[in-house]
Amino acid sequence: MLQYTRLFGYQMLVAIAVSLVSHVQAQAVDLIQQPYLLETGLTSRSISFENPTGAPGEGGKAASNLGVGRKGSPKRKIKPGETVQLCDIQGPGTIRHIWLTTEQQPEILRSLVIRAWWDAQEHPSIECPVGDLFGFAHGKVMPYQSAVHSVGASAGMNLWLPMPFAKRAKFSFTNESTKEIKLFYQIDYTAGDKHAEDVGRLHVLFRRENPTTLTQDFELLPQRKNKGRFIGSIIGIHNLHPFQWWGEGEMKVYMDGDREFPTICGTGSEDYVGLSWGMQQTPFQYNGCSLNQKNFVSMYRWHLPDPIAWKQEARIAIQQISWKKDGYAETQDDWSCATFWYEPIPSAPLPVMPDVKARTADIWKN
Repeated sequence: MLQYTRLFGYQMLVAIAVSLVSHVQAQAVDLIQQPYLLETGLTSRSISFENPTGAPGEGGKAASNLGVGRKGSPKRKIKPGETVQLCDIQGPGTIRHIWLTTEQQPEILRSLVIRAWWDAQEHPSIECPVGDLFGFAHGKVMPYQSAVHSVGASAGMNLWLPMPFAKRAKFSFTNESTKEIKLFYQIDYTAGDKHAEDVGRLHVLFRRENPTTLTQDFELLPQRKNKGRFIGSIIGIHNLHPFQWWGEGEMKVYMDGDREFPTICGTGSEDYVGLSWGMQQTPFQYNGCSLNQKNFVSMYRWHLPDPIAWKQEARIAIQQISWKKDGYAETQDDWSCATFWYEPIPSAPLPVMPDVKARTADIWKN
């Protein structure tokens, strides 16, 4: 009996040890807070037109007028209607950073579309115009930095959210404009990451209603039936009624069984992005507004230190309510959003994205 007890205890200890090791391996390495860790188990890779596969020792082989390896392929010209592959990476791994630059005209930045597929899923989990994906609405380049994006004055665009995948990560770029454009980009990633099977994959959708529907809330995130975590949105508003304040609508999160009334309810549109008493062009790390000019607003809110997570389902919307001299009023304005969230796969297809005509109508004019 004593021998059996000892054997059982030993087996239990082994099982616990294996479980702990598996748990540690599944956890992501904290590359930012622990930069001194050298044995991370990760391999650094990068993809651009200079090394389209990211393979070791394969970068910079193209030739320029200066010779082989002397800035031979930093960019490509993308014709109208053309789609190019940005990457097709075998996993496991994590995309850590994407940098991109191209033309700066608002109509073009709303006409260029990035799509991404995770693992074996046939439909994209990311489908968004370039400008909105990289942090600004209306195609209007505004230099600013947040926890998710950094944008330079000449459209040097950066996206910093980690994007884990288990087997495959595929990105494409489509030029839906009528003009040939120049594209520069770089995707930085690590290979060999240990992810749990149900790790959240980044999802991004673009929506626009021009105008919104009277008495109906604008949906930042249409219904999702999966567990997930809302990261936030780039929200664009074009005020179609300049003599009234558009931003009295409250943000609402319906989650895990909510129907008529939400679990999370804000107090106003500018309140939701951490501002008050109207909009101010003030971008901060997790909240703020990067554009507030000529009745156009580009604002954002990132739920990184204050997560919004759900177990089964979620829908997120913001009311369309204005303020007039005699009080609150229902209103209709031009709203868009690029919404970011994580959920595991398989995941449902994204809602149909507005076509290029609907995306670019009434856009900012330089």
